[in-house]
Amino acid sequence: MSTVSQRARVVDTFRVGAVVLPSVATGLIQRREPAMGFADTLRLDRRAIRRMQLLRARYGARLLRLRVPGRSMALVLSPDDVGGILANAPEPFSPASTEKRAALAHFQPHGVLISQGEARPQRRHVNEAVLDTHQPLHRLAGNITTLVSDEALRLIGTATSAGQLTWQDFSERWWRIVRRVVLGERAADDQLLITQLESLRRRANWAQFAPTARRTRQRFAGRLGEYVDHPEAGSIAGLLADTPAGPDANPRGQVPHWLFAFDAAGIVAYRTLALLASRPDLARTARDESHDLESPRQLPFLRASVLDSARLWPTTPLLLRETTSTTEWDGTTLPSGTTLLIYTPFFHRDERTLSYADRFAPDIWLDGTARANPALVPFSDGPAQCPGENLVLFVSSTLLAHLLVARDFTQVGGHRLDPRHPLPSTLNPFALRFAVS
Repeated sequence: MSTVSQRARVVDTFRVGAVVLPSVATGLIQRREPAMGFADTLRLDRRAIRRMQLLRARYGARLLRLRVPGRSMALVLSPDDVGGILANAPEPFSPASTEKRAALAHFQPHGVLISQGEARPQRRHVNEAVLDTHQPLHRLAGNITTLVSDEALRLIGTATSAGQLTWQDFSERWWRIVRRVVLGERAADDQLLITQLESLRRRANWAQFAPTARRTRQRFAGRLGEYVDHPEAGSIAGLLADTPAGPDANPRGQVPHWLFAFDAAGIVAYRTLALLASRPDLARTARDESHDLESPRQLPFLRASVLDSARLWPTTPLLLRETTSTTEWDGTTLPSGTTLLIYTPFFHRDERTLSYADRFAPDIWLDGTARANPALVPFSDGPAQCPGENLVLFVSSTLLAHLLVARDFTQVGGHRLDPRHPLPSTLNPFALRFAVS
């Protein structure tokens, strides 16, 4: 293999900028509804995938050094490199990239995702221990099942009365589930907490280009602390006090990321409902496994459906890693501080290499196909993989099971999904609307 670093032409570096721009414009941290609608209408993600295909055809499946003044940056073009880079975290490829630290510091300055040094393993341990990372069913699954059932019944009632289900109704109910799961019953109606978080996340969209709203962050932290410092039994926060933690673990500082991640999970779940509404045969498969919902269930088909929704429309389209030292990789010398850019929609939706690229394919998560592809990473991968993946899949699949058993859903608003045609590369969740019968 050649050891000469390949560098993009200036015009191709601009093409990479055109790949990144739509994701930045729609909001990497807090989704911007108007921008999402604009991107959906113009199919901007499909154009970005086409540009990535052009770059790979021109330069091959190797790291591509970009010509960015004052920065060392490289674009990942190989699926194997995706797997290898994510597997080698946090050394030499740290998830705490410069851009990510600047963005997430607005609302979770002590979160594990941007932590470094001795603090990172301590905070990762707290996350994995409290979220039961390696268990398909969380230890609080019984309590979670009960409260999801309760909120599902209320949502079904609202949708039935209105004759339709909208994003606003779904989102309001989803946030009640999240607050009850994470913080307990006292937080069920605390919309102000989420409003404060969303305000901070809007600033986080601008990363280092927006000043920190210190007063808002303090008010948010104080309000959150009311639940975390005096936690309810049966909530995720209630497990923090009983979890061994090192001196730099900062358990309370991990909670904002859980709320942030659950927000993206709500979008994924709502899009999953659209996918199943477009495929009555697969909706029946989901219903067939959704019996005895009073007890915790793994619901493998619905979990696979949620995973494929996240594959089709990644909520984290840009995975960033940063070298912690001068590193040799893929025949390329990467100076310390090099930002590696992984554009996940390209690897998830490249119809030139994936037979299932543009169709709803939950089967790939059940038959081993997805595991064989190191670039299918809806929840990231490696040591920095989302520690709440199993919890998110459990909550979202349980809610979807209740909805599908109770009612039939027909999409009547938003970008229509038709199994006879390739699925759109962009899907604005805020416009999706369903008739309920």
